[in-house]
Amino acid sequence: MSAPARPSIALRLAGLFAATALLGFALIGLVLHQVLEHELRRHQREELRSHMDAVRYMLVNSRSPDLAAHARTRLASLSSAPDLRFWLWSADPALRYGRGAEAMAQATRGHSGLVRIDDPQALGIADAHPQAWQAIGQALPATPVRPPVQLIAAMDSAPFALTRRRFDIALALVTLAGTALVGALGYWTAKLGLRPVQRLSADAQRIGPHDRRRLDLPRLPRELEDLGASLNAAFDRLDAAYAQQESFNADVAHELRTPLASLIGQTQVALTRHRDAEQLRQVLQSNLEELERLRAIVADMLFLARAEQGQRARQCEDASLAEEVGKTVEFFEVLLDEAGLQVEVRGDVVVPVEKSLLRRALSNLLHNAIQHSAGHAPIVVEIAQRGGEALIAFSNPSVALAPEHLQRLFDRFYRGDAARANSRESHGLGLAIVKAVATMHGGRVFAQHRDGITTIGFSVALNGTATGAPAHAALRW
Repeated sequence: MSAPARPSIALRLAGLFAATALLGFALIGLVLHQVLEHELRRHQREELRSHMDAVRYMLVNSRSPDLAAHARTRLASLSSAPDLRFWLWSADPALRYGRGAEAMAQATRGHSGLVRIDDPQALGIADAHPQAWQAIGQALPATPVRPPVQLIAAMDSAPFALTRRRFDIALALVTLAGTALVGALGYWTAKLGLRPVQRLSADAQRIGPHDRRRLDLPRLPRELEDLGASLNAAFDRLDAAYAQQESFNADVAHELRTPLASLIGQTQVALTRHRDAEQLRQVLQSNLEELERLRAIVADMLFLARAEQGQRARQCEDASLAEEVGKTVEFFEVLLDEAGLQVEVRGDVVVPVEKSLLRRALSNLLHNAIQHSAGHAPIVVEIAQRGGEALIAFSNPSVALAPEHLQRLFDRFYRGDAARANSRESHGLGLAIVKAVATMHGGRVFAQHRDGITTIGFSVALNGTATGAPAHAALRW
């Protein structure tokens, strides 16, 4: 079943741009709508008052006894317009004008602004929309020739509503068009801005296992420099891993070729002519030694593979490091006597360890020190606690080691060129196993050569977890 299609970054950015633009246009449109609404109502109110001023002037300033007749005539003339109506209400029936004047007077009394006429047909306004007419009223005090009156004017606001409706439609269309335009421009801009990422991807795809080219960081935008540097670092690690794998394959082939060739050669020689039982026994004994060596190489390689996959020490128990070193020295007592060497143990720390793994690492370190000791000075084993880890260091006099050799001492099958002739006694996995044991106990390994003394060792985390120190670090006492 194929995975669902995922939107590209350009589409996501375009969607975000469009959503932002839609929100911005909507807010602007809302503000403009409110401004237009306010201005239309103000314009309607001012227009009504301008029409009322002429009638109000006559009602306030006229001293004619025929004021009522003149007022009705003037109001009838103004009300002849299809979108304008007037009413006049007073206690004097002669000063009343317009159908429903009393209702209009009550509706507008106490209001200084526009009042909506809910039932314009009842007031004689034909073909009126129920909410299209707006009215405004004004109370006029009594004069010597008339009692107090209330003047009301109403205007059809349908044209204003139509203007507002058209504006809203135009604003909605502009909002939609603007949002679509911003989305399209945002998509184009995002595609343009992501071109460096596409070039970075293309450059990364061209880099193969044996291609040492790296990404050109100066060509990248500042935002991608860290990504480019991280990719280059990853390529360097992969290159180192490929190189290590190739070296490992070559070393494995070299280590297995010698015992296999010996097995084949001895067997072929034994088959060239008839052999008695004793001769066949000797051939089988020699073959068994080579097979044991092959089995040891394979077992060590499997152990290293498990350690590299992250396997941790499981059956940990508190152990005295000095006591474990003493047991290891007893095991190598014969070899030490043959080499004329002694071991001096300094310090002690009790830590939780898997004893079988610890003894394996100690045996490899002591065997390495015996093999490479120059002279008869004692091998010094120093045990100390530093921070959250316990350190075990084996020091012995030896020939000078170059820094590049120190850095590779814990690599698999690395023994140095001068040691190849001694490959039958060691297959170059001893210190690699020490590193694996240290890693499984949350520790690290270290090596240094100073003043003719080579110091090699490892650390173990006191709490059984990683200390955060580098896996291969220089020793500091």
